[in-house]
Amino acid sequence: MVNANAEEAQEPFSYIRPASGVSLPDNLRGGVVAIGNFDGVHLGHRAVLDRALAIGNEEKIPTIVLTFEPHPRTVFRPETPVFRLTPVPLKANIMRDLGFDAVVEHEFDREFSQMPAADFVTQLLGDGLGASHIVTGHDFHFGKGREGTPQFLTEKAPANGMAVNLVEPFLDGDGEIISSTRIRDALAAGNLALANRLSGRPWYVRGSVVAGKQLGRTLGYPTANILLPATARLRQGIYAVRARLANGEVHDGVASFGRRPTFDNGEVILETYIFDFSEDIYGMEIEIEFHGFLRDEEKFESKDALIAQMDRDCKHARVLLKDNPPAGKNDG
Repeated sequence: MVNANAEEAQEPFSYIRPASGVSLPDNLRGGVVAIGNFDGVHLGHRAVLDRALAIGNEEKIPTIVLTFEPHPRTVFRPETPVFRLTPVPLKANIMRDLGFDAVVEHEFDREFSQMPAADFVTQLLGDGLGASHIVTGHDFHFGKGREGTPQFLTEKAPANGMAVNLVEPFLDGDGEIISSTRIRDALAAGNLALANRLSGRPWYVRGSVVAGKQLGRTLGYPTANILLPATARLRQGIYAVRARLANGEVHDGVASFGRRPTFDNGEVILETYIFDFSEDIYGMEIEIEFHGFLRDEEKFESKDALIAQMDRDCKHARVLLKDNPPAGKNDG
């Protein structure tokens, strides 16, 4: 869905990271605000986001996403930081492509967590964002001690000139609620079929290609290497993937996420062998889509044994990817 109002006004997309209190420019005030972490921008999130876009289109008002960084669980339990499915800049790009006019990334820290729920509504949503409509999930809680319940929001917001839309949970075909936690757990288990089904698209990462130890070249399999965040809980192993280059080209491939146990058992890195490709892309930002888990990492007794297995991995990946033709640009 595209925000027609954004097209008519021809306003540029805004990615706003306020250093202190939020104060939107006049052209973004009076709009509909979708609130949530939206990590992964999965099908459940899309139910909230599509509702906000529909209101914006119907009333011809700006559409805003209010999200928070870092994740509240990371703030309160820093020893176990949350595996982010979509880093905020990538999430902002998805929201832009969906048709939103702006993303407001509000800092979440312990001080912010102590804001009274009433102030959250009047100061942040009202004075700061100038919202006329609020759209969020049915279980959204906010403010000190999570005192801002959905009922509180539906009572307090209209008194401050804001209509409230609470969206019911979005269920999958098995009747289970779609959530970011389920997707994280699926990725940790290597269950790409489930993770991608809940996401509504192939899960993907984006990063700049860095120089590695060039071990792949010695095997006849040169790779494009990307470092993922230390919080990534993706199962270590071999994957059928699709690489999207900055110039728009799309290529199939096979990737290893792990420590290279046959060689050095070193730092965890994502190494992608792109089929039928030999260009120098060091420093280029690329996206890697994950389409299937092929096998776990393992240590081989010799290079020849490893190469033979890599040959089989490539054949397996080509067959899997043939049944999953490339879609359009990743837009959530």
